Amino acid sequence: MQENKPVLVVGLGNPGDEYKNTRHNVGFMAVKYLAGADASWRAEHDALTFRGDINGQRIIFALPQTFMNDSGRAVSALMRFYKIPLDNVVVIHDDMDIKLGNKREKIGGSSAGHNGIKSIDAAVGCEYRRIRIGIGHPRDFDSPISPSDWVLGKFDAAQMQTLNSVISNLTV
Repeated sequence: MQENKPVLVVGLGNPGDEYKNTRHNVGFMAVKYLAGADASWRAEHDALTFRGDINGQRIIFALPQTFMNDSGRAVSALMRFYKIPLDNVVVIHDDMDIKLGNKREKIGGSSAGHNGIKSIDAAVGCEYRRIRIGIGHPRDFDSPISPSDWVLGKFDAAQMQTLNSVISNLTV
């Protein structure tokens, strides 16, 4: 990470009230938490952004407003505008292959079928930090729901409590 450059912290999700609190919007939830309740968001470069700092490091929090499958457009535009190197990019997103209540971090790697990650990889490359938050798979809950319907479904109260515990322990 280049300390003299800002860090771009991107939460993946879909814009619109109908997607609020869905499993696919875990990235939005996490970035909103990290930015703080008093964050003043503004629209720029196909995203909502908030500029702040954590421990003296300048942070640009971003919520792409392009829908999940086109997240790379907003990420690349923000990187160009703010001159942010790829190793200063952190993307937070849902991962169905990780059990609810867990998270994993890595730099680079494959998209594992996640369309938001595919879009970012195609736009800027893949060697950025990823924080993957587990949302579980429908089979983990003995649910007959298809994976595509699962990610667009909402958390129940107990699941939301588990998720909030993970999000409240994130660091960037």
